Amino acid sequence: MAVMKVIEVMANSNKSWEDATKKAVSHASKSVKNIRSVFVQSQSAVVNDGEVTEFRVNVKLTFEVK
Repeated sequence: MAVMKVIEVMANSNKSWEDATKKAVSHASKSVKNIRSVFVQSQSAVVNDGEVTEFRVNVKLTFEVK
């Protein structure tokens, strides 16, 4: 049986929500090993002058504790 732990991470991107999610996983994997899944809990965006300028995600990362 594996022991799993969940942490919450926020990330942003100028390109897309998908890119923000990838950045969250990439950055977290520098200090958290054995990441198994990512769940996008919420998405939001910053709008300036009628244009979306930043995409934000709040994700839950699940990783195996060894």
